[in-house]
Amino acid sequence: MTTTPLLQVRDLSVLFPSRRGRAPVRAVERLSFDIAPGQTLGLVGQSGSGKTTAGRAILQLQQAHEGSVRLLGQELTTMRAGELRRMRRHMQFVLQNPYSSLHPRMTIGQILSEPLQVHRSVPANRIRERVAELLELVNLDPAMMRRYPHEFSGGQRQRVVIARALAVNPDFVVCDEPVSALDVRTQAQIVALLQSLQEKLGLSYLFIAHDLAIVREMAHRVAVMFRGRIVEMGSAAQVYDNPAHPYTQLLLDAVPVPAPALQRERLRRAPPDLRFLDGDGGACLHGIDHARDGTPEWYEVASGHGVSCRYWPKGSASEVA
Repeated sequence: MTTTPLLQVRDLSVLFPSRRGRAPVRAVERLSFDIAPGQTLGLVGQSGSGKTTAGRAILQLQQAHEGSVRLLGQELTTMRAGELRRMRRHMQFVLQNPYSSLHPRMTIGQILSEPLQVHRSVPANRIRERVAELLELVNLDPAMMRRYPHEFSGGQRQRVVIARALAVNPDFVVCDEPVSALDVRTQAQIVALLQSLQEKLGLSYLFIAHDLAIVREMAHRVAVMFRGRIVEMGSAAQVYDNPAHPYTQLLLDAVPVPAPALQRERLRRAPPDLRFLDGDGGACLHGIDHARDGTPEWYEVASGHGVSCRYWPKGSASEVA
């Protein structure tokens, strides 16, 4: 039985104008993927790969040059302002930095009341009760609603940010590096909270991160972005256990491992050739200029696992060299 995707993204592209008459910068190029109800897609890649821009464009916080975004069967890119405002209760954003995403002069109660008032999701006489419910939902004491953000730790602030996103009962949440500003112990707690909320509320997540270890813990499926494009996508097990694109392999090699012997062996290896990260072209790890020769085809490695690489399935980088 096939489940209708909650979110469908097709050929989404975002262009930024350049100075001095240069060609526009293609920050996101022809992204296509689905997210099923109650599922998480992890979007990974180095800084500058276009992950955050993609998340903002999906939520219509950044104008897309072309492409389609359908949430709950509704096309978002052509909606008028009023229609889009009504749809925002179905899609919310958890920002990266909890230290800058909460208004310092508003109490936690005021911060959580604001979306309830804007979307009129509960009667006015129930707002305080709903705020208390939200705080309990993220494992905070409802009495804290009288406090200000500066009285909270980073982990507590991020719980408030999550509670604010859940205030209007969304179906879809974009989590943009939601734990990167936190210490390791707090990261684990927030990841566990997001997983618990997903199970309890049936949420779907787009989980944007550069930390592949956390993404493996969170995501059902993983998409790897490089220079605005998805170069590999599959289930978390497929991408992590059988990476097909050399860029994915490079990202995985950079993840620390708990086994000292394996980590020492990695450090003894010759460092990877990172010249493919430089310049304005589209060269891949094999040194092939895709900007000149066109985008590599999308190959199916296995059912549900695809890769865009000119040298799949012909051979490895060493064989090409």
